Amino acid sequence: MDDIAADPSHPRYASLLMRHRLEVAAERGMLAGSAMIAHGRGEAFDYLLGERTTESARQASLQALAHLHHATRPVLSVNGNVAALASDAMLRLAAFLSCPLEVNIFYRTPERMKAILSFLDERKNALGLDVEVLGHAPDATIPGLKGPRAACHKDGILTSDAILVPLEDGDRCEALVNMGKTVIVIDLNPLSRSARLATVTIVDELSRALEIMLDATEDLTKLAIDADYDHRDVLDAGLQEMLNGLKKD
Repeated sequence: MDDIAADPSHPRYASLLMRHRLEVAAERGMLAGSAMIAHGRGEAFDYLLGERTTESARQASLQALAHLHHATRPVLSVNGNVAALASDAMLRLAAFLSCPLEVNIFYRTPERMKAILSFLDERKNALGLDVEVLGHAPDATIPGLKGPRAACHKDGILTSDAILVPLEDGDRCEALVNMGKTVIVIDLNPLSRSARLATVTIVDELSRALEIMLDATEDLTKLAIDADYDHRDVLDAGLQEMLNGLKKD
C-alpha cells in the first residue's frame, strides 16, 4: 500500500506518501475528479502551519475523541480522500469506539462506492479488525440535502449522535449540525464553512490528527469533555498560526 520510491529520510516524505496514496486510490477508481485539487489546497494551508501539529489542534483532537468516546451512537464517515489517505487509522479508531464506519461521498456513483468499500474491506481484513463498514445499501437520507449525496444508513449516520466527518463539504456538515449531532471535522482551512459550523474542528493534517487520537486511546484519563472548550478560540488560534507562518523569514 505504501511502497513508494522515496527515501523515508526525505524532509517531505510524509507529503510524498500521502500523494502516493492518492495516486493508488485514483487508479482504483476511488476518487472524484476534484480529489487532487482538494488535497493540494489542504497542503497549501499545511505549509503555513509548518507541516506540524499545533497545540490548539492537539487540544481539539483530544476534545474530539472525548466526544466520540462518550457518545451513545458514534459513527465515522469516510469519503474517497479519507479512505485513500487514512483508511487504517480510521478503521483502528472505529475498532476502539466499537462503532461503524460509513462511506458517504459527495459525487456518488456505484463504481466509486464499490471501489472504496472493496478497499476498506481489504484493509480491515489485513489489520484483522472487526469493524462494520456501511455504505453498500443506504436506506435513509440526510434531511436538508438533495440527490445521491444525501444517501446514508439508518443504523449509521442517520441515528448517530456524534460523527467524525474528515474533509467534509460545508452543505453536508451544516445538514448534520441541523440534525442536532455533535459534528467533528478535520480541516486544514479554519475559514471553511465546515470548520466554522462544526462542533469541534481540528485544524491539522488528517493523518496527524488521527495519530494523536489513536495515541490518546491508550490513556482513558485524557478522554474527558472539556466544558470550557471554545470552538471559536481554537479556529482563531489555527488561523493565527498560519498568519505567523507568513511572517517567518
